[in-house]
This record gives sequence, C-alpha cells and structure tokens, in this order.
Amino acid sequence: MADIPVEDDAMSNLLRPPAIRSALGVLDRSLFKKTVNLAAAAVADKKNIAAWRQKLQRDNTILVLERIATVVPHPDRTLASQGTKCLLLDPKVKAEVPETWTPVLQDGVASREIGVVSYDLLLDYDYWSFEDVMKSLLPPDVRLERDGVPGGFNRAGHVAHLNLREVFSPYKKLIAEVLVDKNPSVKTVINKTANVGTESEFRTFGYEVLLGPDDLNVEARENECIFRFDYSKVYWNSKLEAEHRRLINVFQPGEVVCDVMTGIGPFAVPAGKKGVFVWANDYNPESYRYLNENIKRNKVERYVRPYNQDGRVFIKEAADLVYAASANGEYAVSGPNRRERRSQHPNSSATKKSTPTPRPTRIPIPPTISHFVMNLPASAITFLPHYRGLYAGREQLFAPQTSTKLPLIHVHCFAPKADDDTSLVNICERISAEIGIGMRVGEAENANEISVLEVRNVSPNKRMFCASFRLPPEVAFAART
Repeated sequence: MADIPVEDDAMSNLLRPPAIRSALGVLDRSLFKKTVNLAAAAVADKKNIAAWRQKLQRDNTILVLERIATVVPHPDRTLASQGTKCLLLDPKVKAEVPETWTPVLQDGVASREIGVVSYDLLLDYDYWSFEDVMKSLLPPDVRLERDGVPGGFNRAGHVAHLNLREVFSPYKKLIAEVLVDKNPSVKTVINKTANVGTESEFRTFGYEVLLGPDDLNVEARENECIFRFDYSKVYWNSKLEAEHRRLINVFQPGEVVCDVMTGIGPFAVPAGKKGVFVWANDYNPESYRYLNENIKRNKVERYVRPYNQDGRVFIKEAADLVYAASANGEYAVSGPNRRERRSQHPNSSATKKSTPTPRPTRIPIPPTISHFVMNLPASAITFLPHYRGLYAGREQLFAPQTSTKLPLIHVHCFAPKADDDTSLVNICERISAEIGIGMRVGEAENANEISVLEVRNVSPNKRMFCASFRLPPEVAFAART
C-alpha cells in the first residue's frame, strides 16, 4: 500500500468527524459538529477576488476541498455586511504565524491588497459523507472485522437494497437512517434476508424493511429507458448497468438478439431502441408481465418480442421463430425519430422547406440470430447443452455458403476470486464440459476460444464474469435429439 503524504494525512485528520459512541441504534445529528481553525486571505477590494483566487491557486496556498466553498464572507460581521470576502487558505498557513506565509501572501499583505485573518470553519452533519458518519458511529472492532463500513447497495428507483453482514445487524436501522440522509431520493431501505434464488427460482429474495414505507413498486431509468416494476417480484440489479450498456453497444441495428433470461428487459428494451430485433424471454411470469409493459412504455414493440418460457426450450425455439419470421417476410418500419419529426413541424424554427421528411424504411428480419445473451450467472452455463442442433439442417445460412457467422454466445457466470487466470480457466473448462467441445481462453472470434471478461465483484471471494464465444459448428449443426 502506498504511503499517505503527510500533508494529506494532516488534512484528513483535521476534517475527520468527531468520534461518537451514542446509544446503540440512535442517531443524534447534533453531535456532529466541529470547528476547524484556518487562515483566510481577506481581499480589500472585492473586484480583485477572482485575481487573488488565481494567484493563490498557482501558489498552492488556497484551500481546495470538495463541498467547501473557497470564497466566504469575512468573519467580522461588520466587514461581511459591507461585502468583504475571504479566500480560505491551506491549513499549513497560520494567521498568527507570519513565518508560514508564502511570498505571495507576504507581498499581498505588504501592498495592503489582502490581509491574513483567522477563520473558524464550522462543519456539521450535513457536510460529512455516509462513510464518514458510519466510521464515526460504528465501534472500531466492528469496522476492523469488516475492514471498513457497509457502503455499496443496489438501487431500484426509490428503494435502496442492502445485503448486510451479520456483524452489522445490531446497527442496521442506524445504517439505513444515515443512508437515507445522504441519498435524498431514497425513500425505502431494505435488507436481504435470504440469498437470491434461495426461496424462489425467479431470483427474487426475502427482505426486511429497515426504513420507510414497504412500497417496492419502483421506476428506474437506465440506458435512456424507463422501467417500472415491483422489486419484490422480479430481479433487478443497478450494479449491472455498465454491463448492460457494454453488450448493447456490441449489438448492431438490424441484427437479431436472443435474450434467454431477459428479466424485465434491461438488455432487450435499450437494444430495441437502437433498432436491434430482440426475442426476449423470461421464465418468471411477473418479469414477463413487466417486460410487456416496459416494451410498450419505451415504444419498442416493432423490435422486441416477449416470451415466457423455460430458457432451455426457448433457445432452439427462438432460432426457429426467427427463421420463420424472416421466411414470411416480416419486417419493422423505421420512420423519422422524435427530433426529425419535431424539426418538420410547421411551427418549428428548424423547419427547412428544402429538406423533405425522411421516408419510412422497411427493415427485414434476418434469418439467423447474431447474439444469445444468458444473464443467469448462477446456472446459465448448465443451459449450454441446449444449443446442440440449434441450426441442424440449415448449414446453408452460414459461412462459407454465406458471409453470416454462427452466433456469439454471451454467458454470465460466477467463479471464485483468484489473482491469476485460475478463474478464467475454470470457466472455460465448465463451458467445454457442457457443450462437449474443448475450449480455451482467448478471443471470441477465434475458433474454440472464449473471451472472458470480469463484470464485477459479488463478494470478497466471488466474482461475476461474462464468457463470450462463437458457437462451434460441431454444436450448431449437430442432429437434434
């Protein structure tokens, strides 16, 4: 671990909240008060504040801290009422010790453009972060056992979902109260009481309400889409937003994606918005219901088709349905987007008579699926045998007969944390065992190679990965059983 610079450590100590060991589970915000004695440069002419601010910034003398204003009223009320302002200075500058003043400060004082005065900076509960407050409230032995404080939480609309360790159980109400204080848009805090999937095959979980109303009907915004759902009945994880975006960016308009475990549509709905055809399936009837609603809410019915089946069955069925849709000549009609429609309105200032309204375009459904997404990390790898015979008897659709490649499979999974490539090798071995073809770590575009990307840390000893590979022809064209 790198050494902390002495100056940074001194600043940290200076601004650290007071240690408070109040009664268990009781939050007294009034105890979070601290006065920090600083020096300030009082600017004689307020017209020169900006110039002196720049000088002191170049001199590394000005105080630079998040959530603390650099320019403050003069501590003398009379002068403050006359509009005199001060610039807060770094703690190494002492108003009563001229030897700590830099040459820039000394010159400013000598020319009477500024004066160096003492300033009491008052900090209260509102200043400190959630982590600061929890470090102050939780006993040291509890923090040491956890190596810190409870920090991350899953967010679904107005609901914050915690997964607290047992050591924090006596302080859970306190934790929830501080969390709501520091996250004003959070109204309800829940704590998971059972692992996802322990009580339900639909990845829902048992929970207790720590603070706020027991209302889990939420609205979440992700990747420019709006999702509404009952968080107690479906799976949602805000920590996967970046992973959703990553794969959505891989999909190309006009391609077909099969989302085997779609949930309420965090992959499918945004993909549909960019003109990707999606066959979206989830086994949970509640997820299917909200998926339908979110498809309509986000106006992607032309591109996203919802299903409610066992994913094992759906894998081959989706390939057959897409082929049939293409053979029947099905298509989506792409018209002008909202900005283009707005610009063509008679009252729009952007209207150009010489610019015709874009004509609707027919986008045909291709006969093959380009990507399969399997975001069920606890068991998705076990679904892989059902790709055997996916395109049996349809070899003519793919290279070398055409330019079309076999689909990319994106399978999410868990693996133990490791400092070397043990986890990656383990994932490849598990995939190889399920599809009956030897696979190794490498690039997804290469035959019999798997690209394995770490998605996130799930726990101290477990990580989530996404393994992507081209479906081998030996699997795709095998006889169906």
